[in-house]
Amino acid sequence: MSGDVFGNGMLLSRHIRLLAAFDHRHIFLDPSPDAATSFAERERLFNLPRSSWADYDRALISPGGGVFPRTVKSIPLTPEVRAMLDVTATEMAPNDLLHAILKAPADLLYNGGIGTYIKASTETHAQVGDRANDGLRVNGAELRCKVVAEGGNLGCTQLGRIEYAQHGGRINTDAIDNSAGVDCSDHEVNIKILLGLVVADGEMTLKQRNTLLAEMTDEVGELVLRDNYFQTQALSLARTRTALWLDPEARLMRHLERSGRLNRAIEFLPADEEIDVRRASGGGLTTPERAVLMAYSKMWLYDVLLGSDLPDQPFVADGLPAYFPRPLHTRCATSIPRHTLRREILATMHANALVNRAGVTFVHRMAEETGAEPLAVVWASLVARAVYRLDALPVHLAGAIA
Repeated sequence: MSGDVFGNGMLLSRHIRLLAAFDHRHIFLDPSPDAATSFAERERLFNLPRSSWADYDRALISPGGGVFPRTVKSIPLTPEVRAMLDVTATEMAPNDLLHAILKAPADLLYNGGIGTYIKASTETHAQVGDRANDGLRVNGAELRCKVVAEGGNLGCTQLGRIEYAQHGGRINTDAIDNSAGVDCSDHEVNIKILLGLVVADGEMTLKQRNTLLAEMTDEVGELVLRDNYFQTQALSLARTRTALWLDPEARLMRHLERSGRLNRAIEFLPADEEIDVRRASGGGLTTPERAVLMAYSKMWLYDVLLGSDLPDQPFVADGLPAYFPRPLHTRCATSIPRHTLRREILATMHANALVNRAGVTFVHRMAEETGAEPLAVVWASLVARAVYRLDALPVHLAGAIA
């Protein structure tokens, strides 16, 4: 809870019931937590400098729980903890207990730290390359949680993710779950480049620039979360019809391979023989596999757009202000079109939007079916969205659902 990714995540909802947690020092067990009480205590620890789980008020932990150092030889397991973990042992060594925690039945397994804790049954610990966690690592097929979220990088191997997904688990990739952080950094850099132009023109002082940056923090967060919401939504929707998309996705993979953009073996994407097996069984790509293909689809589309005159056309270029927070639309109206990376930003915006809204295979599939060039498919999509005002539709739907 010391201000890291895990600590931040545990403060996102007052309804989280944290059953177990661990770091390099302690193991925390709370078999039947009160959501409100435990939230308040986690918040206290988060704001306590250099805190650890040892600072957690034991009086607030439910019966049978506790906080234990990982340096002890053995940890006693109360009936409440045994029931929570679905184990019969009355005591366990720390690594064995952590192994059991990772395999425990739960709604969510949230990785917010350093280390690789999940691999595939076909992988050895040596192949994972994280010796420090060999003693507690589990296989994807052994997980009994409903969802895995990766706040930290490399919490699972890609084959471990695929194995877990093939056994019914819901998981993306660490790149997807962490993409908002990268997006936020991109926005920060691009905003500073823009404001640098304004300051250089003498229209704003450095002090005013710094004040404005601080004032826009929340809106930048909203812009970033909106982008990443649609990205994960696209993966979730595709998961519901995974068998339907198998052949279009296979054709896209072959296209990317022929153009030298993709090596399926390196990315653990299925070969044609495996695709035949999945087709025969009514299966398709898992979400972790589709997440990788989504990234390659976006990179391909980005290059198509950047290599064309699309970012230079007023119809497209006029949409550049939407990338920036609203205060900049008027304060920097004359500087936005002069942004050093305006073409790259526009290509990224439209590659992301098209794949997120229309699907991983949309542009390639439409090009196949119509004989049109991919760029023509993008133009047709942009015109259709403008004519029918489709960009406003998700906003209206979100308001209706809320």
